[in-house]
Amino acid sequence: MLASSVFYSIGGNMKKLYVVIVAVLAHLMFISSASAQPTNSNQLSDPRVRQALCMAIDMKTIGETLFEDQIIMADSLLPNGPYKSPNLPDYSYNPEKARQLLAEANWDSNRELDMVFYYGDQLTTDFMAAIQAYFADVGVKMTYRLLQGDVGAQLNSVPEDGVNGPAAVDYDLGYGARAAIAMQEYYNSFKTGLNPQTPGDPKMDALIEKINSSADPEVLKPYFFEIQEYQMEKANICPLYYQKLFIYESDKVSRNGEMYGNDQYNYDWKIENWKVDGGVLQTNTGPIEFFEQPWYNLGIWIHSKVVFDRLLVADGGLVPTGCSACESYDLAPDGMSLTFKLRDGLTWHDGDDFTVEDVAWSIRTAIKAPRIHSVVVNTVNSIKGAEAFKNGSTDDVAGIKYSIADRTITLEMATLDPNILTTFSQFAILPKHKLGDVDPNQLQQSDFWQMPVGSGPFKVTEVKMNDFAKLVPFDNYHGGKAGFDIIAYPSFDGDGNLIKNAAAGKMDYGFTKNVADVAALDAMANMSTKAVDIPYTRMMWIMQYPKP
Repeated sequence: MLASSVFYSIGGNMKKLYVVIVAVLAHLMFISSASAQPTNSNQLSDPRVRQALCMAIDMKTIGETLFEDQIIMADSLLPNGPYKSPNLPDYSYNPEKARQLLAEANWDSNRELDMVFYYGDQLTTDFMAAIQAYFADVGVKMTYRLLQGDVGAQLNSVPEDGVNGPAAVDYDLGYGARAAIAMQEYYNSFKTGLNPQTPGDPKMDALIEKINSSADPEVLKPYFFEIQEYQMEKANICPLYYQKLFIYESDKVSRNGEMYGNDQYNYDWKIENWKVDGGVLQTNTGPIEFFEQPWYNLGIWIHSKVVFDRLLVADGGLVPTGCSACESYDLAPDGMSLTFKLRDGLTWHDGDDFTVEDVAWSIRTAIKAPRIHSVVVNTVNSIKGAEAFKNGSTDDVAGIKYSIADRTITLEMATLDPNILTTFSQFAILPKHKLGDVDPNQLQQSDFWQMPVGSGPFKVTEVKMNDFAKLVPFDNYHGGKAGFDIIAYPSFDGDGNLIKNAAAGKMDYGFTKNVADVAALDAMANMSTKAVDIPYTRMMWIMQYPKP
């Protein structure tokens, strides 16, 4: 039995966590003799082990205590909504069943699993300690560590052989999240060759093709049911909880009537119209060692939101609503071509003209560049001729046609992409004149990312890496000139210095998914928070490839 004293010895938020051990009844899941076997030398490739790990964690108690009832327990990657299957296996807390499955799989009790995570807050550390204790209770050893540096490469590098491996990353388990702008995004990364932890599977590939086959939600609904049920039967991941996003603002900030929404992406928030007392907005998610190129994390970093412009805008729920850098757009009724006409007079921050050639170059580069957001990948790879361009068979993309004089660009699609408009509400256009000579595979390594040039409402004027970045209003922004500067302090998505900086008057705007931050911010006289419902799933990844 797991003694509550284990948790009270950990400290921090864990002191809140009481555990009442009860016998939990769970539905027994049928596993065929063919599927209940490891597929390689890694014991984590055995579905019984993965199911046991999922069942070993008491998310109900953790949610009520550590997370202060601010989360919803997850039973699949997809959040609750119209695509949620009613026929999912039950992996709720059941330590007895977990021990049974581990015994059946001949689990090596001397093996110590390595759990990695990338959130630097105390709550996450306490959560890792709780999982460690729950795993120990069923006979699984686990240590945990915070990733630093190039976190994306450490987490998401994929094997050269997407079926047999070996793994290209060095961990057994990972704690992280999927924040989706399209429901397909939850599953597209499981296609053969795209996932760092899960070997390719022809059936999963076929199911992924189905969920991308239509733009009609009713047509897609049974396909989403099917892929959820299949993934959870195999327990390729352990979905842990669905979380809200909390926007915080100081009393210096007024949005001036502009909307709130999912602030980890781009939407029509019109920051140039905000009012800021004192003329300086202090925020976080500034650069640490470099500005991250904006095609991977889309809107998490402040520069991704305000330094670069998009062709389209979306509302607060990320539904595309109209133009930003474009004057107009036309999507064919069958979804197989999309034409943009750019606004007249657009320029980059350095004064060069922003043209459709920049748009065409950005799309071509995204086809070849590594570490691109999965929704963007699906769009650019669906363009006619993208595959031939990517593999070097041609030196251009047949489906990209543009006229600089007319300011128009047309994309002809080889396959339907149900989320093409969503992509162009999030996809930043980059300057060809600054990056055109860079190898797409080395895009992030360019010196450009020490002081990037964009076309959005703010431009970068001063940077001291791992200290601050200063952004000032861009006079020629088509939406109008902002009336304040931005000082961005360095941090990842989870900012360990948020409360300290807010208490010192050095934080005016941002967002957090850490519920402990919310209580601390609301207790400050000058700060307030606003909860926003978002499609956001936190999960535990399980490495199934053999190690090198």
